[in-house]
Amino acid sequence: MKKRTRVTHLPGVSLPPDNRPLVAPIYQSVKFTFDDVAETQKYFAKKRDGFYYSRVSNPTLQQLEQALAGLQDRDACLLTASGIAAISDTLLALLKAGDHVVYFAESYPPTRAFIRRTLGRFGVTATMLSVTDYATLEQTLAGTPTRLVVFECPTNPVLNVADLERITAIARRHGALTLLDNTLAGPHNHGQYDVDLYAHSLTKFVSGHGDVMGGAVIGRGELIDSMRDDFTHLGPTLDPHAAYLLLRGLKTYFVRWDCQCRNALRIAEFLVTHPAVARVRYPGLPSDPGHALAQRQMDSFGTMVTFDLAAGVEAGTRFSEALKLFALTSSLGSTESLVVAPAMLQPRGFTPEQLAWSDIGPGTVRLSVGIEDPDDLVDDLREALALL
Repeated sequence: MKKRTRVTHLPGVSLPPDNRPLVAPIYQSVKFTFDDVAETQKYFAKKRDGFYYSRVSNPTLQQLEQALAGLQDRDACLLTASGIAAISDTLLALLKAGDHVVYFAESYPPTRAFIRRTLGRFGVTATMLSVTDYATLEQTLAGTPTRLVVFECPTNPVLNVADLERITAIARRHGALTLLDNTLAGPHNHGQYDVDLYAHSLTKFVSGHGDVMGGAVIGRGELIDSMRDDFTHLGPTLDPHAAYLLLRGLKTYFVRWDCQCRNALRIAEFLVTHPAVARVRYPGLPSDPGHALAQRQMDSFGTMVTFDLAAGVEAGTRFSEALKLFALTSSLGSTESLVVAPAMLQPRGFTPEQLAWSDIGPGTVRLSVGIEDPDDLVDDLREALALL
């Protein structure tokens, strides 16, 4: 071969069967090839294993899918390039014109917007309720044939703890599927419940370092397989290098989670005693309304702490801007601690009743607690609160 050809057709490297890399390689290739047309056709006919095009499947993505499905105690997983893509593509795969979906005021705002605006344009109807109003959920599903119930636990940002057993039982009784955004609980929690599908923003705890985005939907093999073609055609593919970074983040997932949960409890216990704080929402506090339920459903109480400043929105802005260790930004689950100020949390387009359901007040502050020394974090909060 001439040199111009040689640099395109590079020599292959094969490892001996008894010589394996400790860390799996990144298959940063869009295309894969078989030796002949016959084997390629067998792959298309699902008569042999293999890979052909990375939008359909890729070895690096498959390793991450298997790891996440196992953590969530399910059979299968589909990956996407972001958390909201996992939710929106699941909704598109499961719903059609004329279907009805129930969702909740406490849900992630982009999820609410996609259901209300995007799906509404295509003839999907929806009812928004409060996630802890089980009687109204029962009445709604009894009165309206419903395809899907979409909910979160704990909810973002006020950390309400939904009764998973009760919600799934109501949905099952009326023939509805359930989709749980399980991001705040992490992929190791809630697998023991009769949830049909779990959605995760891998950008948060699985990544853990705020440098890669991804999403996943996890469930029984037959249900995931029924959605696979839709995901392939919609094309929200996760890049193999992003999948590799998520696999790397997954190795320290429990180390980070345990540290962040301990730090969050320490911070919640400090805030609940401070005179400038009107209320603290953290399921790890015995005084929290969701404490007993979270204790039964989860292995720990999570890494988020939400609280209300008595002085309201402007005080919340001053407080958030005064913090030195908590970065003023969106998202959660990073090694760094983060803060979202009250002005950034206020719901838009809610009726007074829906605003009450959301439980977001004028002084609501959300903290995502990192892995820093807890004494430093408490001191930072104390100093910022002293300025109010």
